[in-house]
Amino acid sequence: MSKIRALVVDDEPMARDRVLALLQHEEDVEVVGECGDGTQAVTAIHNQAPDLVFLDVQMPGHNGFEVIEAVGADRMPTVIFVTAYDEYALRAFEVHALDYLLKPFGRDRFQQTLQHARAILERRRAGDLGRRLLALVNDIKTEPGPTRLDRLVVKSGGRVFFLRTDQIDWIEAAGNYVRLHLGEESHLFRETMNRMEARLDGRRFVRIHRSRIVNTERVKELQPWFNGEHVVILQNGTRLTLSRGYREKLQEQLKRGF
Repeated sequence: MSKIRALVVDDEPMARDRVLALLQHEEDVEVVGECGDGTQAVTAIHNQAPDLVFLDVQMPGHNGFEVIEAVGADRMPTVIFVTAYDEYALRAFEVHALDYLLKPFGRDRFQQTLQHARAILERRRAGDLGRRLLALVNDIKTEPGPTRLDRLVVKSGGRVFFLRTDQIDWIEAAGNYVRLHLGEESHLFRETMNRMEARLDGRRFVRIHRSRIVNTERVKELQPWFNGEHVVILQNGTRLTLSRGYREKLQEQLKRGF
C-alpha cells in the first residue's frame, strides 16, 4: 500500500514542528513539504500533489479558505484544518464532514484526527470530497445574517463537541454567555440571548422570560403563579417562571403544537 503524502502548512514554526514531529511516528505517512504561508501552500499543492494537507486557517498571503479557493475545491487534497477556536468555522467543518486540530493539541487528539483523515481519503476515492470543500468555501465567503441553528459547536473542559439544538431543554442567560440545559448536562455557549432567540427555530423555541428560552416540546404543563405569572413545568420536572409579557406567545405556540 502506498504511503499518504502529507504537506504541513502553518505560519508558526513551532506549530509546524509539532505536526512534523508527530508525523514521524506514522509509518504510512510521508511528509513531502512544509510551508509558512498560504501562497507557498498553493504552489506546493500544485507541484507536490500531496494526498493530505495540514492547513492553518489564519496565515499571511492566503488564509486556509483562500488556499482552497485558489487551488480549486475539486483539485484539493484531503484537508485537516489547524486552528484556534473559531465557532463559525468549526460549525462549517462539522456540517461538511471535515476534521480539524484545535491548538494546542495532544498526541491522542492528533491520532484521532489522522484516523479521520484516513477515512476522508477513502471517501475521496468515491468522488465526494470536492463537492464538500466547495460548499465549505461558499459558506465561509457568504457569511449571511443570522441563520437557523440546527447544531452548535461547544467548547467545554478542553473538548470541542457538537450538540443538536433539538436536544436542548431550555436556555438561560449567563453574562456574555448563555447556558444550555440538556437533561442532566449544562454547557456555556458564547452568544447573547437576543441573537440566540433569533437563530433558533421559532416553531420549537420560545422565550418565556428575558433571561430564559424554552423548548416547547419539553413543556409538560403550565401552572398559575403570583401576580399574573405562571410556572412552566418541563417533562424532567424543571420549574421555570413565565413572565406575563411572554405568556401569550408561549400559549399560542403550545396550541399549535397539539
